[in-house]
Amino acid sequence: MTKERLAIQTLRVLSVEQSTKAASGHPGIALGAAPMIHALYSRFVRTSLKDLNWINRDRFILAAGHGSSLLYSLLHLLGYNLTQEDLANFRQFGSITAGHPECDLTPGVDATSGPLGQGIAEGAGMALAEAFLAEKFNRDELKLIDHYTYVLCGDGDLQEGVTQEAISLAGHLGLNKLIVLYDSNDIQLDGEVKNANSENIREKYEAMNWNYLHVRDGEDVDAVVKAIKKAQDSTKPTIIEIKTIIGRGSASENTSKVHGSPLPKEEVDKMRADLGGQAFGVDSSVYEFYRETFGKRGEEAYQKWSEACKEYQEKYPEAYKEFERLLNDDFLIDFENIIKYSNDYNKATRVSSGEILNAISKIHPGFIGGSADLTASTRAKGADGDFGLANRLGRNINFGVREHAMAAITNGIALHGGLKPFCSTFFVFSDYMKPAIRLAALMKLPVIYVFTHDSIAVGEDGPTHQPIEQLTMLRSIPGLNVIRPADANEVKGAWEVAYYSKHNPTAIVLTRQNLPSVTEDNATQKVKFGGYILAHEKENLDGILIASGSEVSLALSAQTMLREEGYDVRVVSMPSICLFEKQSEEYQNHVLPFEVTNKIAIEMSEAAHFYKYLGPKGKLLNINSFGLSGPYPALLKHYGFTPENIVEGFKVVFRKNK
Repeated sequence: MTKERLAIQTLRVLSVEQSTKAASGHPGIALGAAPMIHALYSRFVRTSLKDLNWINRDRFILAAGHGSSLLYSLLHLLGYNLTQEDLANFRQFGSITAGHPECDLTPGVDATSGPLGQGIAEGAGMALAEAFLAEKFNRDELKLIDHYTYVLCGDGDLQEGVTQEAISLAGHLGLNKLIVLYDSNDIQLDGEVKNANSENIREKYEAMNWNYLHVRDGEDVDAVVKAIKKAQDSTKPTIIEIKTIIGRGSASENTSKVHGSPLPKEEVDKMRADLGGQAFGVDSSVYEFYRETFGKRGEEAYQKWSEACKEYQEKYPEAYKEFERLLNDDFLIDFENIIKYSNDYNKATRVSSGEILNAISKIHPGFIGGSADLTASTRAKGADGDFGLANRLGRNINFGVREHAMAAITNGIALHGGLKPFCSTFFVFSDYMKPAIRLAALMKLPVIYVFTHDSIAVGEDGPTHQPIEQLTMLRSIPGLNVIRPADANEVKGAWEVAYYSKHNPTAIVLTRQNLPSVTEDNATQKVKFGGYILAHEKENLDGILIASGSEVSLALSAQTMLREEGYDVRVVSMPSICLFEKQSEEYQNHVLPFEVTNKIAIEMSEAAHFYKYLGPKGKLLNINSFGLSGPYPALLKHYGFTPENIVEGFKVVFRKNK
């Protein structure tokens, strides 16, 4: 057995030993795709074990995340900090070898994957970031950014809608340093792929401006290598269809059973006996093989890049300084003074958000993003023109009506590093983005979502475009900051939270309709607390009105009316329940004293998260049905979102609790 075949077989055996020991996992892809991932890493991938976050490393995403045991086996052999014990603890509680790859858990994993389709879109985002930064900083003789993004996917990935969106956009943008290895084994969990697919893969992706290559036998490492070399020379993104046999070498090869059912122990023991050594053992020559290929190539590339950086710094000191600042996200902004809003400013929060976004773009050269064909409506547009083949320095991304891919591509940009990404659409269409938003939160990526048209005040477009349950959905995602500001000053505060976030994505939720200015400049600094006392009671606290967004102005009007009737109430602006819950119990009780039972929360959404602050004697003014079509003032009156109705609701609560 040659060193290369020994390395491949070691990958296979280590992988199936993991899933069989865990009695959980997916051996099929590990046995079938081992040669292609071996070819990729032994001949091409350049990374450094000394600097795992090296900005110019090649990126690899296992889009087919269920094949994690194969990736873990490879990372162990390559010299990453994954031990044989880690492999033996595959899918166990507390291990770093989780069921699906997690980038903040396992060294060498560039992206969290598992939900099929996300990986290809993330890869498109990484390739976009590479293209932008390369154009911005590379000089003819010195290249600071010059790497590839590789993705390994399966049939399931290519069936996902998000993949079609991402592949379409990547082809349009000419992201030629994105290379997808397609593990084409004709089998999926429910049977043969032909039961669900009958399309011509080549013609489909060539029509999307991709380069298509075909490898007839996935065991032929030289053929895989030749295809990857051709892909590297392409002016288009490339998909390489590599024909493999799922579960190759097992008794259940080429069947759907081997996709997600661990092999019997006796079968794995036989594979191990043929290979030699103890369970999870590795012949020293395999380690040496990868040290001499992957290890040597990567460290030489890193050393060469480090030397180039020194020369670059001498020749182009200002450009290098900006490069370092981008890598460190070192662009400070004074949001309280970024724009000054007068007390008579009465525009929609989407408008002030757009003004602030434009101001950020002038300060941060890596601030990049766009909308899903809604720039004129959401006011979220990047600077310096549209990113594309003709303008690699454009910071506005025309995502088209591809909301899901937009969110996943933005994740890829954030994962790459060096850029600060945002994306935008109507709030109701956050539904299309939810899987990618969830992954952003899981990966702790500081992505910024600009959502506008936030309530039934959308008006005439009707219930299809009027968000009801979306706030509750997003507030339920762990780690996602959801902020719904009341006016321009709170919008500044929302952007400050989003801009300086390091480990949390942020959703800024904004109005279509104009709103009065209800806060002072210092509200910008109060948003980070999530909720705060906007208007104090005068003497005796009879109750509290809690509101977010556009409803804050209604609460203030109701406060004035209640005072005229002898009720002394406080108004609390609650732009972010998520942030409020992070505050101390002392602070929360200061804003919303537990002993005050007369509380009303006011929000034009399902608003379930407010119940915990109301107690058993409070009242929630919310909407538990879909909206209606009509002018928004009529809708607000119909659903009871008027100062008069708030006043009557409070008096009912007050009398009941007296």
